[in-house]
Amino acid sequence: MRYTLFGRTGLRVSEFAFGAMTFGTDWNWGAAEDEAARMFDLYAEAGGNFIDTADVYTDGSSERILGRLLKGRRDDFVVATKFTCAPAGGGPNSGGSHRTSLAASVEGSLRRLETDHIDVLYVHARDLFTPFEETMRALDDQVRAGTVHYVAVSNWPAWEIARANTLAELRGWSPFAGVQLRLNLLDRAAERELLPFAEATDTAVVAWGPLAEGRLTGKYLRGEGGRRDTFRFGTDLARDDETVRAVVELARERGWSPAQVAIAWLTTRPGNVIPLLGARSAGQLRDNLAAGDIELDSDALRRLDAVSAIEPGYPDGFLGDPTVHQSIYGGYGPGPIDDRRRIAMRPFTA
Repeated sequence: MRYTLFGRTGLRVSEFAFGAMTFGTDWNWGAAEDEAARMFDLYAEAGGNFIDTADVYTDGSSERILGRLLKGRRDDFVVATKFTCAPAGGGPNSGGSHRTSLAASVEGSLRRLETDHIDVLYVHARDLFTPFEETMRALDDQVRAGTVHYVAVSNWPAWEIARANTLAELRGWSPFAGVQLRLNLLDRAAERELLPFAEATDTAVVAWGPLAEGRLTGKYLRGEGGRRDTFRFGTDLARDDETVRAVVELARERGWSPAQVAIAWLTTRPGNVIPLLGARSAGQLRDNLAAGDIELDSDALRRLDAVSAIEPGYPDGFLGDPTVHQSIYGGYGPGPIDDRRRIAMRPFTA
């Protein structure tokens, strides 16, 4: 396992994060505690140290199970959790990114995790009712109190993360060091704004959904069941299947699994991208971890990028048009916009 820095901090995290969302059977599809323990140990033995959960995952069982697994080795791991989402049966102030919700969530997470601090606390999603100034100040209060060491954000637009971080830096508060976002070969929308923002500001990217709810393993092409309809966002399923077939074909040619190809592709994205692995069995996790031994050559990347490419959208699509490009730079400017966004940060070796 290799390691990298978490954004513009000195915090060392492994190249793959491990998602504990599957810890617990409360939601009818997760792993029982004994299997969660096997996965946790397997990840630790591979050198992984970056564990991801949330206050609401499996109705709190994820944090409780993780807390028990961390006993006696808490300092060996970077533990990340989240707040914002309302727990089942909660009142009107039980969710959201306001100060009251934050304080209650952190208190509950510390209790369930059986720890005195959270290494990384994410704002789980944008709460449109709470001013981001309140959220940023409340997060900084937790950092100053020592209950949280670093703050990060998930499921926010790039412009608002930039605005929040600018405010935090001007006022001496803790800025977001990382962003957790959805990114995979079937959903590359984050490449339009979020990835360029993260690369330009040296913000760590934790990529969730790397296998697109199992679609990129090829199991649906084989007629197997699962959660195919989760997070489709109106995508073209016929086009998605074409991408999956390309992944499966490449994997067969090179002697890899389709999951390994999909995860390895994520590590080639611009900036500091950390795939978030989410497995329901030790066997799945073992296969996913082996993606760290894969290096996709230029031909493999060309094939995967071509079949999964998305339209750049406005303004990048407009600015990249040859006529517009010529009118701006007169033939003497930089190359296409993507050329300056493909500088990968290489993780250092422990």
